[in-house]
Amino acid sequence: MIKTNITWEQVYYRLNETIKDLPKETKYYGVPRGGQIVAGITGNAVNTIEEADYIIDDLIDSGSTKEQYKKHNKPFIALIDKRIELQGEWLVFPWELQNEDTEETIEDNVIRLLQYFGEDVNREGLKETPKRFVKFFKEFLNPPKWNCTTFEGEGYDEMIIQTNIPFHSLCEHHIAPFFGTGTIAYIPNKKIVGLSKLARTLETYSRRLQNQERITMQIAEFLWKELEPKGVAVQLTAKHMCMEMRGVKKHNTFTTTTKLIGLFKSDQSARQEFLNAIK
Repeated sequence: MIKTNITWEQVYYRLNETIKDLPKETKYYGVPRGGQIVAGITGNAVNTIEEADYIIDDLIDSGSTKEQYKKHNKPFIALIDKRIELQGEWLVFPWELQNEDTEETIEDNVIRLLQYFGEDVNREGLKETPKRFVKFFKEFLNPPKWNCTTFEGEGYDEMIIQTNIPFHSLCEHHIAPFFGTGTIAYIPNKKIVGLSKLARTLETYSRRLQNQERITMQIAEFLWKELEPKGVAVQLTAKHMCMEMRGVKKHNTFTTTTKLIGLFKSDQSARQEFLNAIK
């Protein structure tokens, strides 16, 4: 991800451009935390939303914060709208820590999250938790890079299947783990791939904020594109902690997803051979 440092000069310029057409007496409520600083710079910051004419923030990212404030029926403005510009960039404002990376800032956010839920962040067991949490996310969400090396198939045109491939992922809805095993099969056309690459493919697409259905499709579509085979079949079976630990709290429930492409989709005998092999 590209990191972009926002200077004070840029902050002043953007703020002037944002509010130049508004009356000088306009009052602003700043969204915690960055918006509070921006509101303060205007000289017309107020303590409550009820007192404000406008709600102001440093940036609009996904738009979810702006959506939350709709209920107050106040205009919402920001210095930067990332839906329009600087998409995919990590913005660092001058009031944030500007180290070589932003890990300390992220760790502070984890500390505040723990404090919000009533945890004593100074007790022995939690002192290093924010650092470990950031380290875990950096490691898990960055699987090793690899090349999809292929070889001449030497005329081999029967199904190749790899079963019981373990995987772990994080539910994008609750950031709770889900994990299980995968089965990947393909029928070569002219190319075959190193066996480890099938497991690598599953690892690459699972080590993200994901849902199981998408992982299944992404694996199949990737292999279909890279190998140009006669068919690809993928099946994942997993337990979801977002279902076991919360909500309906149903334990030992497994979810299976399948994606079939090519002969596995169109040819009944090929599909049946795959299904028989994974029973």
